[in-house]
Order: sequence, then C-alpha cells, then structure tokens
Amino acid sequence: MQLTASGDWRDVLNALAQHRNIRNFQNLPVRFVGQPELPKAMAYEAFIAHSGKVPTRDNLHDFLNALIWLAFPSIKARLNALQAAELARAGTLSGRSKPRGAARDAVTIFDENAALLLVRDSGAGPALVTALRNHQWQQAFLQQRDRFGVDVEVWLFGHALLEKLVRPYKSITAHTLLIRAPDHVFMLEEDARRIWIDRHVAAELAQQGAPVGRLTPLPVLGVPGWASVQDSDFYADTAVFRPKRRT
Repeated sequence: MQLTASGDWRDVLNALAQHRNIRNFQNLPVRFVGQPELPKAMAYEAFIAHSGKVPTRDNLHDFLNALIWLAFPSIKARLNALQAAELARAGTLSGRSKPRGAARDAVTIFDENAALLLVRDSGAGPALVTALRNHQWQQAFLQQRDRFGVDVEVWLFGHALLEKLVRPYKSITAHTLLIRAPDHVFMLEEDARRIWIDRHVAAELAQQGAPVGRLTPLPVLGVPGWASVQDSDFYADTAVFRPKRRT
C-alpha cells in the first residue's frame, strides 16, 4: 500500500491500523485524525484514551509517531494507559491545570526518545551490556562490534529520536531499555521478533510502569555500521561518548 496513493496519508495509515486491528488499552480501534479533532479543553493523551483517535498533524514528527503505533501498538497503548492513569490521579482530563509531574515526564521521555536494546541472554550479550552500562564505549563498539546483529540488536522506538536521525548528528543519544531475550527469539523472522519485543515490553510496562530509572544512554551513531567512519578516534570524542560519572 503506497502512502502516495491517497490524498491524505492518514487514510493509508488508518487502513493499515484497521487491517492489523490496532487498539488502545480500552480496546478502542486506533485511528489517526487531524489535529482539529482534539478538543481544546482535553489533553492529547486523554483524548486518545477516551476515543482511540490519535491527533496527527501534517508534519514529520506526527507521521513518525503514527508509524510507531503501527510497529509497536502494544507498547504505545500501554504508554497511553500510564499517561491516562496519571491524568485521572490528578483529577483532570485537560493536562493543563497542573504540572505534568515526574511520572508523566518519564512516560514522555520513553515515548519520544527510547531505543530498545535486544540482548541474547547468553553468550557475549551480557558482557556487551555491562560495557555499555559502564560507558566503556570502545570495548562495546570496537572490541565487540561483531556481536551487533548476532547477540545484540538496537530497535528504535522514540519518534522524536527517529526525527533527529533524518538529519543525523554525532551526539544523538537514546534512552535505551535493555530487553533480555532467549536464544529462540533471535531465530525468529524480523516481524516476529518485533511482535515479541512489542508484547514483552508492554507487559513490563504494565507491571513496573515507566522504566526511566532502568534506561541507559546510547549514542546511536556509535552503533556499528550506523556511521561511515567509526575508528578509535571517533569513539574517543568524550563530548559524545562520555565516561561514566562516579558517585
């Protein structure tokens, strides 16, 4: 199905959403609508929760957000559920009368800027994760670069992160969630792996809420193959590949 085949690309995305039976956490069909459908007195997240309609402006940011809904519908629905719960706890649907608060900010950070780090829970995977968490960038990206695509995969999730990568610059950094996976997950076809990730992370969010405290920074152009030149000098740039703070 071609996006250019319709006068409104939302129509194409809605057809895909309907075909895939994408629904929000209240089991309402998800549909992408123009921004004017969002009532002025209602928060964006509350509107999605109560109607299933996702206000979508004619810009790249919202287009990418719609694509993420199509790719990771369970995660997006669970994030919306967390936002809606915080609005209900605050006793408002507007989201404007009170500060957003730490919990809603945490969900927003994940929604906008997360990457998902799928790691084989055996072999070299755990050692590579330890290097990343300790900001041992050269060890992770140079000495263990052949592990990427074998024991470790990076899946981009945040639509603001994707938007930055349209015009990439070296310092783009994702808030990255570690996902430990058994060997059989890496043997699945790509679409099946994506579905497994979607359901697994959504289940974690349902149990633990927004995982900001468990996120680790990942300079995404450091991922092997994601930049044209990735030698030791590239990773020696401490303005981007920062050493871990000692507390």
